[in-house]
Amino acid sequence: MRDDTDRLLPATPVTSLEQHLEAGGGTGLERARSLTPDEVTAEVDAAGLRGRGGAGFPTATKWRGVRETAEHAGGRLSIVANAAEGEPGTYKDRTLIEQQPYAFLEGICIALHASGADAAHIGIKASFTRPLERLQHALDEIVAAGWFGADRIAIVPGPDLYLFGEETGMLEVIEGKLPMPRLVRPFEAGLNATTATPNPTIVNNVETFSHVARILANGADWFREAGTEASPGTMVFTVVGDVPNPGVYELALGTPLRVLLEDIAGATDIKAVYSGVSNAVILEEHLDTPLCFDAMSDAGVGMGSGGFIVYNRDRSILDVLSVLVNFLSVESCGQCNACKLGNGAMAETLANLQAGLGSRTDLESLLRRAATVTDQNRCYLPVGSQLLVGSTVAAFEDELIETVEAGTRTPADLPTPLIVDIDEDEGIVHYHDRYHLRQVDWSYADEDPTAERLEAIRRTD
Repeated sequence: MRDDTDRLLPATPVTSLEQHLEAGGGTGLERARSLTPDEVTAEVDAAGLRGRGGAGFPTATKWRGVRETAEHAGGRLSIVANAAEGEPGTYKDRTLIEQQPYAFLEGICIALHASGADAAHIGIKASFTRPLERLQHALDEIVAAGWFGADRIAIVPGPDLYLFGEETGMLEVIEGKLPMPRLVRPFEAGLNATTATPNPTIVNNVETFSHVARILANGADWFREAGTEASPGTMVFTVVGDVPNPGVYELALGTPLRVLLEDIAGATDIKAVYSGVSNAVILEEHLDTPLCFDAMSDAGVGMGSGGFIVYNRDRSILDVLSVLVNFLSVESCGQCNACKLGNGAMAETLANLQAGLGSRTDLESLLRRAATVTDQNRCYLPVGSQLLVGSTVAAFEDELIETVEAGTRTPADLPTPLIVDIDEDEGIVHYHDRYHLRQVDWSYADEDPTAERLEAIRRTD
């Protein structure tokens, strides 16, 4: 979908550097190179750009902070572009790379100039074959064209794991390790950090860098023509689930959530909405909330990275909760016992309840586990689990109790909403078709272990 606020999503995919330049591309980098690094950062600051990866942190503040750390603490300053989106319900960064990779790369080149970074690394899943090919082709073109900083950008393919998209887990992968989150944040200790050289690192996602290119090309005032005072500009959103028009859409921040879900994606009879697996459940009462960082937070929910999974009233909330918690259980890295064991226990409890086993005390145990799952956490995964479980049980307590006390099996027919591709013409979302085989050690089983266990239970009934 396109309208007057479309800024990042082109009318048709930009498939060559020549097309990018003909449409005005390269202007942002050219202007940035005529300014000092401080002036470039000041322009991004004046635009009010906030990171589009989930936290909504002011981009210029991050850049300045990392530069100051590098100046005072020493070491090499680096940039990491996070293109490993693995949040369920999200598909925007891959769309941006496939449709307009040059703006993304231009934004990185601008950031290299503004920050004085030595190098930039793009972390992207090796399984993202089409985006990876498009990105490599575009990078080869701008290197050949002699763009500033292009020869210092490296693409780093990584594993098909959720925590690869966690910023410190991504640093680990770039260093040649598994995506095991660190306690210390990248702005304090970055790539190849030591006690003597912290090597602070800037981490932003694909959409954030893409906006940077347009801000430098058109100016801060232009960027603020869309959005709100506190959340300027546009944002790219994904909508999947029980909607007739799933897809990726760009809207001005401040647009009511209801417009995105109902008017654009066509949702009706909404029961529950999840912005990935890192926030509280979104209910009917939240649908008129403006899509901006502060308003969503004030409403007690979150916008996350802009991906929304919609479930209608025909769905069993027990099935919804089970599939999302199972994802968190599998993707937990195991460094924090409370997270790995807690999410695993909750996933097992929910699977038993889906089979018609258990009692109300199992629901109480879910809440107890959710309360402690964040103990000594290294990353946000267990925090998201706590918000997701606690809010869902509170909102749907009566339905959950009724389902559990009835002792009947639920349909258990929901896929893990981990998107592989969206065919917007056909209105079809392709999800990860082997995810049900993934085990807690990140390997794949030959047979679905949960299905086998539930089938054994059914045979004994």
